[in-house]
Amino acid sequence: MSPVTILLVVVGYFALLLSISYFTSRKADNKAFFLGNKQSPWYVVAFGMIGASLSGVTFISVPGWVRSTEFSYMQMVLGYMLGYIVVANILLPLYYRLNLTSIYTYLNDRFGSTSYKTGASFFLLSRTIGASFRLFLMANVLQITVFDAWGIPFALTVLITILLIWLYTFKGGIKTIIWTDSLQTLFMLLAVGVSIYLIMDKLNLDIAGLSETIGKSEYSRIFEFGDWKSKQNFLSSFLLVLLLRL
Repeated sequence: MSPVTILLVVVGYFALLLSISYFTSRKADNKAFFLGNKQSPWYVVAFGMIGASLSGVTFISVPGWVRSTEFSYMQMVLGYMLGYIVVANILLPLYYRLNLTSIYTYLNDRFGSTSYKTGASFFLLSRTIGASFRLFLMANVLQITVFDAWGIPFALTVLITILLIWLYTFKGGIKTIIWTDSLQTLFMLLAVGVSIYLIMDKLNLDIAGLSETIGKSEYSRIFEFGDWKSKQNFLSSFLLVLLLRL
């Protein structure tokens, strides 16, 4: 793909995001911004959480990670699944019953102001670091594939990216994010499907042949139980992600 084609795709995608933002932010108030008026369809929220959990960082990095860790990332996915089940069946009913806008309000009510401020501070710190890393990686991809060819500095690429993100989220809040995350999930899964199809085509494989090839590959191992000190050990991967989801 040429830089111009990639840029047109990015522009078209953000135009779609801005359109969604326009429709979801009409007559938006604080309740809509922070809670989506508690009217968002559960299946849309669940579908959007796939994209929110994985993100472009996962999409770019995990395929390369397979070379050194096989399919052990699937252990983390299992941790995600159990964590979400716990959140959906234990924590969310509690938050709804207490009519909380933020989960950290519960810390304030239950344990006091110090716990509230400590928990909120750690959350903001972790989100800031994580979001900064994701922004850096995505902006770097745009820089390498598009803007380097035109001599545009990386700092300007980052500023443009931040501006576009702010434009489609600043008014609609969580209500907009739910629908844009669902769109992100849809395109991400479509990209996975297209990638698999192109790989099958290049290797002259059908579905059965692809499954057989993966099964015979040394990279297809999912579970790691042997080395307890390894970061890919099942308990380390599974429990770490489970705790992070909670």
